[in-house]
Amino acid sequence: MSNDDAVSSEKFELKEAKVTATGKNFSGFLRGRLRVRWQLAFTVAILITVLSSLIHKNFSLHKEVTELQDKISKLNVRLKLCNLLDSIDIHNSSPEDIPVDDLPSKSLKIAALAVSIMLLSLPFFFLKYVDYVSNSRRLLDNNTEEVSLNKQLAYRVDVFLSVTPYAKPLALLVATLLLICLGGLALFGVTDDGLADSLWLSWTYIADSGNHANSEGIGPRLVSVSISFGGMLIFAMMLGLVSDAISEKFDSLRKGRSEVVERNHTLILGWSDKLGSLLNQLAIANESLGGGTVVVMAERDKEEMELDIAKMEFDFRGTSVICRSGSPLILADLKKVSVSKARAIIVLAEDGNADQSDARALRTVLSLTGVKEGLRGHIVVELSDLDNEVLVKLVGGELVETVVAHDVIGRLMIQCARQPGLAQIWEDILGFENCEFYIKRWPQLDGLQFEDVLISFPEAIPCGVKVASRGGKIILNPEDSYVLQEGDEVLVIAEDDDTYSPSDLPMVKDATFVYITRPARKPQKILLCGWRRDIDDMIVVWRGNLPKDEVIQKSFERILLCGWRRDMEDMIMVLDAFLADGSELWMFNEVPEKERERKLTDGGLDIDRLVNIKLVNREGNAVIRRHLESLPLESFDSILILADESVEDSAIQADSRSLATLLLIRDIQAKRLPYREALVSQVHRGSFSQGSWIGEMQQASDKSVIISEILDPRTKNLLSMSKISDYVLSNELVSMALAMVAEDRQINDVLEELFAEEGNELHIRGADLYLHEGDELSFYEILLRARQRREIVIGYRLADTEKAVINPSAKNERRKWSLKDVFVVIAEKE
Repeated sequence: MSNDDAVSSEKFELKEAKVTATGKNFSGFLRGRLRVRWQLAFTVAILITVLSSLIHKNFSLHKEVTELQDKISKLNVRLKLCNLLDSIDIHNSSPEDIPVDDLPSKSLKIAALAVSIMLLSLPFFFLKYVDYVSNSRRLLDNNTEEVSLNKQLAYRVDVFLSVTPYAKPLALLVATLLLICLGGLALFGVTDDGLADSLWLSWTYIADSGNHANSEGIGPRLVSVSISFGGMLIFAMMLGLVSDAISEKFDSLRKGRSEVVERNHTLILGWSDKLGSLLNQLAIANESLGGGTVVVMAERDKEEMELDIAKMEFDFRGTSVICRSGSPLILADLKKVSVSKARAIIVLAEDGNADQSDARALRTVLSLTGVKEGLRGHIVVELSDLDNEVLVKLVGGELVETVVAHDVIGRLMIQCARQPGLAQIWEDILGFENCEFYIKRWPQLDGLQFEDVLISFPEAIPCGVKVASRGGKIILNPEDSYVLQEGDEVLVIAEDDDTYSPSDLPMVKDATFVYITRPARKPQKILLCGWRRDIDDMIVVWRGNLPKDEVIQKSFERILLCGWRRDMEDMIMVLDAFLADGSELWMFNEVPEKERERKLTDGGLDIDRLVNIKLVNREGNAVIRRHLESLPLESFDSILILADESVEDSAIQADSRSLATLLLIRDIQAKRLPYREALVSQVHRGSFSQGSWIGEMQQASDKSVIISEILDPRTKNLLSMSKISDYVLSNELVSMALAMVAEDRQINDVLEELFAEEGNELHIRGADLYLHEGDELSFYEILLRARQRREIVIGYRLADTEKAVINPSAKNERRKWSLKDVFVVIAEKE
């Protein structure tokens, strides 16, 4: 072996010896620490034992003195009695013969006192032991990251108190019982009372801390004070728990987390600017029933919702409005508002992006269809985009009725632009304040033709039939020859569902149609593709429905659209179907022309395939006068001021922009008025005379008819007072439609046909179609005359009045009519 090997061997042996010595030193150190701790614990135990014995000796001496004093007092009492009675020899009596209460044995009292002291000190020793074990484990395992036992124990206690519903009351009960037991044992050890009396005395000290004032002696006083102090802590804990429970209950009520126990209520999910008008309409609808219940659930604070509803300041007419905070996407929140027992559920569209709003509505419908208890009522969903309607109906099935707000308002604006004054009529029909649609079964009408049904209701106007043989399909404006069958229901316009009923047929004197000479319309060419068995009947019907002397030839129009809407392509297609060939549609907004074409193309509009209208694009800001002055405002027949897409999220901002545009346009037109006659030619627009109210609104002192899209109902007063615009209340009209569909889902089919491009719609007709100047006719006679044109007259407006009358009373009374009067009819689209 070489020297280097020897040296390395010696170094290795030295290292090994050092490691062994280090291990021995560490184990010795650890044993020393453990030995010291056990010695300390033993010393503490000895001291506690000595202290306990001294206390016991003191208490024993005190008890003996007390016993001797009691015996002396009893002997004195007996002596006094003997002296008074003079019948008993005191010397013959001994202390042993005196009846004294049996006292508990000393050993039992010592054991009770020792047990109470041990139980009181047990938690302290237990915590110390747990801490000692934790430190020992960390030293042995040399791991400082291990969680100590006392922390684990505290964690378990925290979990128990937070997870267990009744943990706090249970802990309070256990603490009270322990204090009663320990206090009773301690009193049993230091007093002469029995165990049962000591336990009861311990409870009295806990319940009333003033009871310990009667204690005598050091031991009883020390124990009674300790029990009273613990009792104060117990009652402080109990008051804290009661206070927390009351606060949680009021907080739950304030924040709307409590459950709604209702049946046959209307549930509204979501929050928007339409809520005020919707609640008002539902309150009016429920007035005839003495009021109802409307529950509103939204992701808002309950107090804020109640404050906003209170600011609306309208008469609830006996209807209760209950607000709850929650999400319609969470089934637990839906059950909280008794969704399965609601008779109708209205899902409001959120303000903001249309696609996001409809996506949330779709998720809400999915949540509603997932309710295990099932739904008792139907779902009315407000959508922002017509393209999403199919998907929502696919998910909801037969439970869902949809109202596409944006599309409905766009179509109404077009109708009102071509027939000024129609907005007010739509408000009367859609709202519950006047007359509205009702569907009801009347067995006594079975077998009657529809022309007889028309004059069978003195307080209502029949408009259609719900045909039972066709699966409950509602037919508006049916043939006069249609005979009502068993199961058919009649659609009427009436003031309320309990205000009308059929009566005997009245005697209508003169229902002969008045033929008025009209400009002949151009010949029409009709192509029939295919063959049907009733082709001859179709030819006869067409020939009868196209009289040459009753149809007015359309004239071209020039219409201006100010602003940009999401459904602009739908509005353009509707206008292309309504307007005459050669009409112009001017679009004035801030969207660049290239981007407009792209948006229209993405929306499904092929500009090259437009038949009747020509698009004219102008770029500019509608609230800047210089930009508006660049337009020939005096030459437009109708101007539609749209709620621009860029500001439609804020109703106030959008309305302010619309009002500013309206005032600027009117001012520019007024200054250009003297030059208009030289610039433009007279445009024939319909059959209304210049003196009629329709003519005044159309011409407006040689100005264009302006239709403004209004989002905030409060703006209505500004426009109605100024009389500078025929207005459309977007949010209010949509709220009315939602309320009507919520009350009766069948009405949605009627509204969809009236709003759609095909089928029947509301028209305003001149009186010269039905009568001569000064004719005395009843409303029934005019109604039957209109039937020869396949029209149903539902109301009229006199030339000297400001408001139309829908469903007039006294229908069989005659009155004089003027050619300046107009009639509101339901007829097929021209």
